[in-house]
Amino acid sequence: MNRWTVNSVVVLGLVSIFSILLVQFVWMRSTVEMQAKNIAIQEKEDSLNLREFSQQAHSALREVLEQISPNHPDHTDLYGAIKQIKSNHFTVDFTDELQPFYLETLLKKELYHQNIHQDFVYGIYDCFTDSIVLGNLIKFTKDSLYADSKKSLPGLTPESLNLTKDGHYFTVYFPNVQPKPIASASFVSPWVYLIIIILFVIVFFAFSLGIIIRQKKLSEVKTDFINNMTHELKTPISTISLSSEMLMRMNLDDENQEKIRKYASIIFKENKRLENQVERVLNVAKLDKEQVILDKELFNVHELLDEVKENFEFNQTEIGGTISLDCSALDFKIQADAVHVTNVIYNLLDNAIKYCEGKAIIHILTRNERNGLLIEVSDSGIGIKKENIKLIFDKFYRVPTGNVHDVKGFGLGLFYVKLIIDAHKGKIDVKSTLGKGTTFSIWLPLS
Repeated sequence: MNRWTVNSVVVLGLVSIFSILLVQFVWMRSTVEMQAKNIAIQEKEDSLNLREFSQQAHSALREVLEQISPNHPDHTDLYGAIKQIKSNHFTVDFTDELQPFYLETLLKKELYHQNIHQDFVYGIYDCFTDSIVLGNLIKFTKDSLYADSKKSLPGLTPESLNLTKDGHYFTVYFPNVQPKPIASASFVSPWVYLIIIILFVIVFFAFSLGIIIRQKKLSEVKTDFINNMTHELKTPISTISLSSEMLMRMNLDDENQEKIRKYASIIFKENKRLENQVERVLNVAKLDKEQVILDKELFNVHELLDEVKENFEFNQTEIGGTISLDCSALDFKIQADAVHVTNVIYNLLDNAIKYCEGKAIIHILTRNERNGLLIEVSDSGIGIKKENIKLIFDKFYRVPTGNVHDVKGFGLGLFYVKLIIDAHKGKIDVKSTLGKGTTFSIWLPLS
């Protein structure tokens, strides 16, 4: 997947997301406007219904007041006797005595005449006797009749109906007549829904883009691995082919015995090199699939490091590299797979030699730390950039070498090292300074 393809996917994805969000935004705005219109219409209807109810209630109570005031033939002096406390609460002042049953009967009749089919509660305050009567809930039934429910309205008290002041009056309360609350959240919920969609789409797009970028990097790394592997395998094959051809052209006499041994040695070494490279790839493939079982045994790490030092000095005699050991650990025997731990140390040593300009100067230190054994391998090589350190343990990854162009490998060494250390329940850490060197720290549990 090339850069142009990735850029095209990103651009098309952004255009698609923007189009979806634009449609959602237009739809949400239309929805909010429609809700605002519906709420305005509802508020107007409720206002008109309450106003009509108030007029009907006034008319009904006026008729009741006229019937309980026979001593007032001129009803003009009853002006102002009816007061509306709330949209569902009315009080009526009167001067004569009033029986509760008579008031209840009049209220039922006049409310029915005014087409008020609502449950109600009435109360009477008589200043002459300083008594309060609070009636039961009168319910409007399905038979279009008012009936006493024989129960008081829960939570309703004389104080809540203002039956505590001086005067002579009765009050009527309609519990089911309430202004309908307008849900203000209805304005917010569509936008909240849109925000959730935007967040979900952004997260999904970012996740998909991350996968595409990782796949692109993996494709590039695999391509680089195939190129490296082709080169690494082609070199020994070419050398073997050339040496074999020279052997076939030579006469088998005493004069050519030395040359025969030389070419045979070259073929043997290159064949061994080819075998090791193929074995390394196969071992990492098996480890990656968790097909290798560690054969743990009590293992002396200091003995291994002595062998490593001896082998290094033997192979670096001509180049002039140096290696030093500081075996400070008091407890240096661990339960581990000797073969794999040996390969880990040699891999780190091989990297220290390959990524070093000039003479390789290597220092290996051991010490006990946190009930385990710490092994540090330090070199004076070219170092690793900070942005590359987090990638060096990835499969097939190879650190860019700048001016060093002859570094060979598949990018599997440190990947193998990390797999083995993890399999032993250990930890590996890297500290590096560009141009000065790198230190690999390996911690392995003692038991």
